[in-house]
Parts: sequence; C-alpha cells; structure tokens
Amino acid sequence: MASRSPLAYAALLPRHLPLAADPAGASPFCRRLAGPPPPRPPPPPPRRRAPATLRATAAAADPPSAASMAAAVRSGAVTAEALTVAALRRLTAAEPTLHAFLTVDADGALAAARAVDAAVAAGRPVGPLAGVPLAVKDNLCTAGIPTTAASACLANHVPAYTATAVARAVAAGAVVLGKTNMDEFGMGSSTERSAFGPTANPWDTARVPGGSSGGSAAAVAAGVTPLALGTDTGGSVRQPAAHCGVTGYKPSYGRVSRHGLLAYASSLDTVGVLAASVADAALLARVMAGPDAFDATAVGDAVPDYTAALAAVDAAAGGAPPLAGLTVGVVTDERVAVDAAAAGAVAAAVATLRSLGAATRPVALPRLPSAVAAYYVLAPAEASANLARYDGLRYGDRGAAAGAGTVGELVAGTRGGGLGAETRRRILLGTYALSAGYHDALYGRGAGGGGGGFPRRLGGGVDVLVSPVAPAAAPRLGAGDASPTAVYAADALTVPPSLAGLPAVAVPAGVCAATGMPVGVQFVGPAMADALVLRVAHAFQGATDWHRRRPPLADEVAAAASAAAAVA
Repeated sequence: MASRSPLAYAALLPRHLPLAADPAGASPFCRRLAGPPPPRPPPPPPRRRAPATLRATAAAADPPSAASMAAAVRSGAVTAEALTVAALRRLTAAEPTLHAFLTVDADGALAAARAVDAAVAAGRPVGPLAGVPLAVKDNLCTAGIPTTAASACLANHVPAYTATAVARAVAAGAVVLGKTNMDEFGMGSSTERSAFGPTANPWDTARVPGGSSGGSAAAVAAGVTPLALGTDTGGSVRQPAAHCGVTGYKPSYGRVSRHGLLAYASSLDTVGVLAASVADAALLARVMAGPDAFDATAVGDAVPDYTAALAAVDAAAGGAPPLAGLTVGVVTDERVAVDAAAAGAVAAAVATLRSLGAATRPVALPRLPSAVAAYYVLAPAEASANLARYDGLRYGDRGAAAGAGTVGELVAGTRGGGLGAETRRRILLGTYALSAGYHDALYGRGAGGGGGGFPRRLGGGVDVLVSPVAPAAAPRLGAGDASPTAVYAADALTVPPSLAGLPAVAVPAGVCAATGMPVGVQFVGPAMADALVLRVAHAFQGATDWHRRRPPLADEVAAAASAAAAVA
C-alpha cells in the first residue's frame, strides 16, 4: 500500500494507550499459543490463546509502511507503544483463523516499545526501525522466549541468547511481537510440517501459505505486522512470499549472519525478510547485514546503503528510465513445467521491465533440471549432521523416551517421537548420501565442486534474471501428502539461487484466474549484488500495484481490531 506520512498516521492512534492487567495471568515474558504436542502421530490442532488483554481507545487501520511508522515514532507523532498495541490487537483478531504464531511475547513487546518511547522523549537517537512491529520465525533464537523450530523435540527450549539478525533489528528499534509457525526445522514448503499444526493462507484459509516461513508470510499478508524475519535454504522465504502475495528477500549467502539460527543446511541457510514492499524489506535488510564475529561465514565487506539505491530509482521518476542500461535474462526452460498463471506473470513482468528501460533476452540454465536433485542430496546430508544433536542427551525433549533403559533407547525414543515424518525422511536421505558406499556417487556428485556446481556469476551478458517463483499458485492444505517427491520438484526454480548463494527477491506479479490466489516472480542477481536486485524489484513495484493488493481477511482483521479497541 502507498506510504502514509507520519502526520497522517498520527491521526490513527492516540499518543498513549492505557493497558489493563491480563486477567488470565500471563507469564512474565510471553504467552504460548500452542502447548507441547502429544506423541506422534498425528499432532492435534494447536491449542491457541490470545495475548494479554488490551484496553484502549483507538481505531485499527491498515498499517502504513515500516519507514512511515518509524518516522512517526521518531517525530513524536505517535508512540511505539500505540503501534505495538494496535499490532497485538490485529494479531489477536487474526490468530484463531491463521495460526501464524507459536508464541506471542506481549509483555516483552510492550516493554520494548516503552523503552523506544522513553528514548524519544529524552531526545536520544533511535534507530531506523523505531517502534516497528516485527515477527520472527521460530528457528531464530530469542533470549527468554521459546524457540522450537516448530518441533516437539524442542517444545520446551528457551534460548539464553538472541540471534544476531534479531538482535540487530531490536537494536534498530524494532519491537518483536512473537515467534511464527514454520515447517519443522525448515524442512517443508507448506508450513504443514509443524508439530503445532498448520498455518492457513490469508487469501484462502483452505490453502497453504507456503513454507517453510509460512507463518511469517501469513502475518505480513494479513496486515498483522509490516515486517517479519524468515529463513531461506532452498526457497523458504521466496515461495511463501509468492503464495501469500507479499515481498520476500533472500540475501546473498554470508551477507547476513547465521549466528543464532537453528541450522538445517549450514552452507545454504540464509536469514531473509518478508515485507509488504521492497522498500520495507530493504530497510530491515540494511540493519541486519554485515560481518559478525560469531559467524565465520558472514562476509566482511562493507554493506551498501540499500535504501539509497531505492531512492535513486524514485528520483528517476519522470526522468530517465530507472532501469536503463540493464539487461534482464528471462529464464525459459521447457524442462521445468509452470502453469499459465506463472508463465503469464513472467510475461507481464518482462513487459513492465522493458517499459522501465531494461533490455531483456531469453536465457537457458543448463544445470536447472539437476538443481532439485543436487539440493535434495546436499541439504539432507547437512541436516543429517546438524540434527544429530537432538538426541535427548545434548538437546531434545525426552518425553517420548520415557522409560528408556539404555542410551540407545533414549536416543531412539527422543528422535522417533520428537521429530516429524518429513524431518526423519530428510535425515535418512542425508545419512544414506553420506554413507561409505554412496558418498562419492551421491554427495560428491551433488556438491559438484561446491554450490552444486551452480555459478555465482550470471554470465551471458545479463545483469539480473527473472523467473517464476513456483510452478503454480498455493495448493490446498493436504495436497502434498500423497507425493513428497512432487513437492520437492516444485522447488526447481528456487533452489538454484540457494545453491549458488545468490541474492533473490520475490514480488507479487499476478493472480491465478482459476483460484484468485497471488502469483509471484523472482529477480536473481550475482553474488553480493543485493542492492542491484532490490533496485530492480523496487522499480517493478513502482510500476505495478500487485504488492498493494490485500486479501479480504486483512480487512476483516483490521475491522475486528478496530471493534475491539472501540469497546475496550
């Protein structure tokens, strides 16, 4: 949606919203929305509880951009506490339908918001995200707040430290509302593989939001929060962004620290952003990026000013075409089948890019058909090693192994009862690929000299690639249960950038006529060319309005939150 000025936003909320005590007796730091699941199979529907009761007099409204929110707080036009209360009301209204959150830290969010307000009142500098509500995927550690990776194995895990990406966002003034649902340990593409139950798509609650960052994508699409953190190993930010009609940014590998991320595949995992627009995603990305002493894979290069790169695009409006001089390669490969909606979205995006001054040409990626095979050797192999720690001895809830008489029985009970079917499947695949008789034939070939053999430079005289994000719009809940391999095959267009560590941005670019569900395209650039990819995606959004379209549920959530404020 178009950004509101700070003064326009100030009219939406009063400067202070008094809060009533929580009659349900919230814990000092958070309220869990889903309790520990019973033994598998199958997990029951999650037990949901609303965050602390909020009493105030304010009208809920569609949230403005993150930049406008922060500007309003810095100017004193609105308080961070008011923004937080409004976001918690929207969360409360949306959660029974979506189940996007696993934990809500209402008390902590309000305390953080008041600290921002105190800094503003004292004239101290506040960061670029001052008072902006933020949702965090539940595989990013948060000190004192449960971090489960949506696994029964970690149902009671409360970290003692905070992930670098989260800590940097908080230091910039962001207010963490809670932790979002996901596929267990990031292994899935529908957010159905959560031990605490699935998340629904705000556009159609009978459909998946994508995954594994589906909770974060759903929270942004429903208007609960303008920003959310996700993680992308093979498309887990971009694919749910496309399915939910929001923006998803996957940084270059090493651009953002992985410290505090519960590892799935360490050579592929990246911390990314779900946002309502590229401009908002760039604002958070700039804060998170940079070297980190706790992560040896974090790149030490200076981080470009992403927001300045986008400002240059805006300044070009009415003058020279903002993408003049760039060549965009259009990925065309009949070996990867996409439906008419996905193909049409790319065709329309190409026409838009040309109108913005870019040249386009078709490109073929010779290794594209082997991407899925390489990914599903490399990622499970790393997962097999990374998840070995969840054995009931080092980590892992021992509830499923009650009565174990030996160490072997303890490990088998903890892993067999605490890890879901998809996670166990990928561990077995990885263990097999690393076994003595098959290491060279499987893992060695999949690695292909590093990165699955995929180049970190685009070549072919192109600066950026454009392609569909997924072969089709979001499927119905349960549609992927019959054939896991068919679900894997749908990752064909998202895993190549991950294998090569390239930056990519997924943006809404159309609607499936048959279902009314959003369809996205992704822009991919060379390694460390994040500013370029964000610039192209921002120019595209400046010429289209797909990212401004909201699901009806978002309006219902805003209306319900407004009604709750009116009677409080």
